[in-house]
Amino acid sequence: MNRRKFIKGASVAGGATAIAASTFPAPAFAQKRIEITMVATWGRDFPGLGTGAQRFAKRLSDMTDGRMNVKYYAANERVKAFDSFDEVASGNAQMYHAADYYWKGKHPGWAYFTAVPFGFVFSEINSWINFGGGQELWDELAGSFGLKCLACGNTGVQMGGWFRKEINSADDLKGLKMRIPGLGGDVMAKLGASPVSLPGGQIYEALISGAIDATEWVGPWNDSFYKFYEAAKYYYYPGMHEPASMLSLGMNKSWWEGLSNSDQLVIKAASHAENDVMMSEYNAKNGFYLEKLIREQGVLLRRFNDDVYDAFGEAAEDVFSEARAHSNLAERIHASFVKTRQEVGSWMNISDQEYLRQRNRVLGVT
Repeated sequence: MNRRKFIKGASVAGGATAIAASTFPAPAFAQKRIEITMVATWGRDFPGLGTGAQRFAKRLSDMTDGRMNVKYYAANERVKAFDSFDEVASGNAQMYHAADYYWKGKHPGWAYFTAVPFGFVFSEINSWINFGGGQELWDELAGSFGLKCLACGNTGVQMGGWFRKEINSADDLKGLKMRIPGLGGDVMAKLGASPVSLPGGQIYEALISGAIDATEWVGPWNDSFYKFYEAAKYYYYPGMHEPASMLSLGMNKSWWEGLSNSDQLVIKAASHAENDVMMSEYNAKNGFYLEKLIREQGVLLRRFNDDVYDAFGEAAEDVFSEARAHSNLAERIHASFVKTRQEVGSWMNISDQEYLRQRNRVLGVT
């Protein structure tokens, strides 16, 4: 080919390419801004529960550079604490942060997705949700109410509660008015107590006024801020009712299904992160605040004896029988829960638990 013709041809081709490139539509990278209204069952800035929910809301906004803009409302700022469920199921808000056992009156299966008596510790419930079929059952239950739920926090093993008197036998529970929600409250009722369900912000006044005789809440870190010790000095452990309370990010199902796959993955990542971070925070702070309660406030730490715990166990079996009888779904949730508790629990018995027993024995950790 003639050199002059080659150069001329190359120039024409290059110009055509440049023109084509300049007129080809640019990729559409921009995604729409998503406004999210989130309600919660916790007071604003309440340590652990409230701050964890707020931290999730901020994390989700930060992870998307503000494209997902979360407007967070603490309890009573938009709706009352226990109205969060209906606010989201109806579509008036897109998200709630709560303990799903608050909704057990709607279906007993909800309790299993927070905590049930003699239930999972943190590592066990994570195993169930992620690998034991728990999430699928949660989806089935939540979906029937127009919701989609994800794990979004955990308090770990909770304390047994604050009491005005010592609990030396199951008979000491008879006639006791105690703030204790979920199936744990049903266990107490079987033993003759009168369970009461109250939002956290109402417990102190009820205890001080004598409207209730005892209460459980969470653990030393949270409990110290509510000053329950001013009315009840006996602080019992361990709590059979909430061995690891998983907190829920509940979302309107239709809204969730309208999101892109990538947006759903971002929300899942933010929720799972809070699930781990909150548990770490509780473990880091509970020991310090327990020692402080004992040293500065004269709190009397007591352990439930075996006879009381055996009574809890017997009553719990009756409660589970009633929960299972509710529906086929309740039966399947319970069966899945029991299967995972046996399989994972038997492993933990010779792994985590046995290691901690030996480590603490050798080092004198008490």
